[in-house]
Amino acid sequence: MLPVTILGIDPGTATTGFGVIEMNSSGLALVTYGLIKTAKEGSPENRLASIFDEMNLLFTRYNPHVMAIEKVFFSNNAKTAIRVGQAQGVMLLAAAHRRVPVAEYAPGTIKKQVTGSGRADKKMVMKTVIEILGTKVSVALTGKTHFDNAADALAIAMCHAFKERDKS
Repeated sequence: MLPVTILGIDPGTATTGFGVIEMNSSGLALVTYGLIKTAKEGSPENRLASIFDEMNLLFTRYNPHVMAIEKVFFSNNAKTAIRVGQAQGVMLLAAAHRRVPVAEYAPGTIKKQVTGSGRADKKMVMKTVIEILGTKVSVALTGKTHFDNAADALAIAMCHAFKERDKS
């Protein structure tokens, strides 16, 4: 099996988590992870432009074979849902410009694939991500603000890897 690089994205407007993993014949390996942050005082169009630029940097730096992203969710706060939807649109556009295929997964599917339970909480998802990808993740993910977004992005990438493995 040739190595496959997967970019996982946990979309947001203020904070977007990203995680890059490699799937190969021996399993999964962590490449990198982090956050794309935008200034809260920035205009919506400038925040979206910043996300687009950062996504393009990720595509250039890591050359992923596929991008896995969490599907649009429904929120009680319509303004938040619209803003996150706009950010997702920019992320999808960045992938399309690079001709990188996109796989979208619902939150329950991600949790089920990674932890075995579609109702797992964030702590369980983070714990499983650390167990599978190793302590390089745990050092930075524990106790840091918004790093649950990066853990979620890694979980999204892992979900895609597990789905692809199951197809083989």
